[in-house]
Amino acid sequence: MAGGTEPPPATHRLDVLGFHCPVPVAKTREALDGLQPGSVLEVLADDPETLHDMPLLIGRSPHNLVVVHEDRGEFRFLIEVIA
Repeated sequence: MAGGTEPPPATHRLDVLGFHCPVPVAKTREALDGLQPGSVLEVLADDPETLHDMPLLIGRSPHNLVVVHEDRGEFRFLIEVIA
């Protein structure tokens, strides 16, 4: 994100807490496919594998992984939909 400013607010949320690989990444892919450019998807997960898998998913897409935040075993991913 340019300028180091605050991340954009989430326009959509996907809660995959309690689900394990490959469900969080598969559900994220499905959600991203249904969103318009400019949308921001917040994904909440607690599977540690998502820390590895989510950046890989976004790295193979046009989207932008804006935030990865961990708090007590829960992970928050903020993904900006590019195209």
